[in-house]
Amino acid sequence: MDTTSNQPAKYFISKGIDEFFIGIYDISRFIGQFFKEAATPPFEYQEVVKQCYKVGYKSLSLITLTAFITGIVFTDHSRPALADFGATSWLPSMIGIAIIKALAPLITALICAGKVGSQLGAELGSMKVTEQIDAMEVSAIDPYKYLVVTRVLATTFMVPILTLYSAFIGLLGSFLDVHGKDQTSLTVFIHDAFFKIGYAEITSTLVRSILFGFTIGIIGCYKGFTTTEGTEGVGKAANSSVVIIMFLVFIEEMVIVKFFNPLYMQ
Repeated sequence: MDTTSNQPAKYFISKGIDEFFIGIYDISRFIGQFFKEAATPPFEYQEVVKQCYKVGYKSLSLITLTAFITGIVFTDHSRPALADFGATSWLPSMIGIAIIKALAPLITALICAGKVGSQLGAELGSMKVTEQIDAMEVSAIDPYKYLVVTRVLATTFMVPILTLYSAFIGLLGSFLDVHGKDQTSLTVFIHDAFFKIGYAEITSTLVRSILFGFTIGIIGCYKGFTTTEGTEGVGKAANSSVVIIMFLVFIEEMVIVKFFNPLYMQ
């Protein structure tokens, strides 16, 4: 085989590997700068509250609808499988475990990845290409602290709250479905749903939701803050933010499950 024909392929492979490790280095520095800036004054409290409102309140309608439908659909799908074993009475317990341990944090993270992650990438990307970030530096305003730190803190704070809300709405949808078909009372449903939920399950849910929130904020801000190529780069930043966040969310989910599974066995 002619070696010269392989040279372009080797070049592109080598370039891709170089860009991958450079990207890892850049995002590591970006994260390190976040923790440094977040721990040093001045603190932008008002901007954090504003971003919490944008992340939390403006996502409620979409999360409410999705979580409610998820609770009903998952209950309907689970009922026939349990009915085959004559164990429909276990339905509330299984639904509670599934929603609180897995579905609520995962669904909330994916919704926020699509809505909030893309918004962060597009918003900061637009500011980058229109040189608004450079103008803030000229005005003696730290753009990283004002734009990045506040948004990452907002997603880190609000995603766990939205996760708890999503779990509540999902259980509500499941209860209405179970009550309509089995006439199960609310007291019995709540008791059965939380019967197998302990500190390990609650801790696991909070840990993954905090990590998901941080991932959504830091990746969305990173892609927007480092946008290039003008207006075309803004679209790429928004799109790549969603793709990378969703990929990392599933990776983090797998790692957390592997870590907490031994605790469930105790």
